[in-house]
Amino acid sequence: MEAIERGEQIVVGVNRFVESESSPLAGAVNSVVTVSPQAEAEQVERLKAWRSARDQRAVSAALKELRAAARENRNVMPASIICAKAGVTTGEWSFALRESFGEYRAPTGVGRAPRNETIGLDDLRAEVERVSRKLGRRLKFVLGKPGLDGHSNGAEQIAVRARDAGIDVVYEGIRLTPAEIVETARQQGAHVVGLSILSGSHVPLVSDVVARMKNAGLDVPVVVGGIIPPEDAQALQQAGVAAVYTPKDFDLNRIMADIVRIVDRAEI
Repeated sequence: MEAIERGEQIVVGVNRFVESESSPLAGAVNSVVTVSPQAEAEQVERLKAWRSARDQRAVSAALKELRAAARENRNVMPASIICAKAGVTTGEWSFALRESFGEYRAPTGVGRAPRNETIGLDDLRAEVERVSRKLGRRLKFVLGKPGLDGHSNGAEQIAVRARDAGIDVVYEGIRLTPAEIVETARQQGAHVVGLSILSGSHVPLVSDVVARMKNAGLDVPVVVGGIIPPEDAQALQQAGVAAVYTPKDFDLNRIMADIVRIVDRAEI
């Protein structure tokens, strides 16, 4: 990443030859296939109907046996087959196993010692110090990846550079719920919340986080990064997002400087 920032590694479309013709798909009707709200609502109703028609006592007994098999370190396949025959959904099955086993969180890489190289960081660190003094404590940045997106490299790059710049970073890994991110921001006293989403579900997920923050009384700026089309970026900003970053925003120090300025302006 640093080689790309310095221009030593050329990535066409990112740090070299970024000009292009307009895409024939951009703005075209039905250019991107998405699930319609009607189809989503119909599927939800079918799921509700499925659950209401099955034998709930059989479902409860099957899930109880599944949890017992997991706790006792037995083969969960027989219990899983019973669950399938009883009509247990994939979500119910997986949540039962989470209750027994917990959920694995891959290392984020944020815990490494800060790098000694300070090229381009001195001015940024000084600005972080200035704004932190203004805040009365270290600038706190809560970074989260909501939804099912498992691509964590970009979020980790942001988290590590923010830490190297002197920002207090909280990043708890992938597949967080909007509720978990908002609760972390509340508990940690975040000055800014960053959301990294590459699944294409940025609009509903960001809207959910922003709404939950408002309900929780958290009046702090939100920044978003990911594979986000220009029209979606505009919609997110109109919804109150302070800044949107895409893969073309490869200069991490500039992103950090933006975030510090956003927090500084929010405190005026």
